[in-house]
Amino acid sequence: MTTRTEQPSSATRPLALITGVGRTVGIGAGIAQRLAASGWDIAFTYWNPYDARMAWGAEPDATEAIVRTLSERGAATAAIEADLADPGTPARVFDEAERRLGPVTALVMSHCESVDSGLLDTTVESFDRHFAVNTRATWLLIREFGRRFTAERGTGRIISLTSDHTVGNLPYGASKGAMDRITLAAAHELAHLGVTANVINPGPVDTGWMTEEVRAHCLAATPLGRLGTPQDTAHLVDFLCSREGQWVNGQLLKSNGGFA
Repeated sequence: MTTRTEQPSSATRPLALITGVGRTVGIGAGIAQRLAASGWDIAFTYWNPYDARMAWGAEPDATEAIVRTLSERGAATAAIEADLADPGTPARVFDEAERRLGPVTALVMSHCESVDSGLLDTTVESFDRHFAVNTRATWLLIREFGRRFTAERGTGRIISLTSDHTVGNLPYGASKGAMDRITLAAAHELAHLGVTANVINPGPVDTGWMTEEVRAHCLAATPLGRLGTPQDTAHLVDFLCSREGQWVNGQLLKSNGGFA
């Protein structure tokens, strides 16, 4: 795990830790930009080897570009390269975020392992990796957050991004479903801290993975006649992280334009 820090944390801005911010066009980057503009400092994780083995490939200099964008919005930033398949990584990520920028007030989890395969062709290795990254790492990150949270009661936020796409995508959908339960449990188990915990299902968002066939299907199945964008998800995350969003708690929210 390697880290980069571009400027010291301010005394007045709370810190959001966002996982899965590996590409400038990704949902994680959109969330980071929105929160930075709303007054948050940002620590974020990325894992280039995942993107490198996917069809879209790794994006050269993405981390540096994301850091520049966040800094332009006034955020102190810390970029942390982190393999969340390693069970020791979540604690190390929190250690680095705290050392560089201070205590974490909001935890937003947009990381994932996502490899298409169904009931008959999923390998045990792939199944285990999906659960390690999507489920176990989420639990360990939430556990670290709960153990370390020291901010004002009512300000803490936990948000995870999910999917209900399981047919033909078995390990991804199954591991995300388990992740949902863990996140929603935090709304009750961390109630003594005044922390809210919610799950967002953003529906299909084209961040470079869609084929023309998939894009046409999603457009036809969405009443508003367009695809979701990272900014659509980011606006909801921004609201949930605000004081005005405090009363939304323990919910699985669909932010998908009515996609069916």
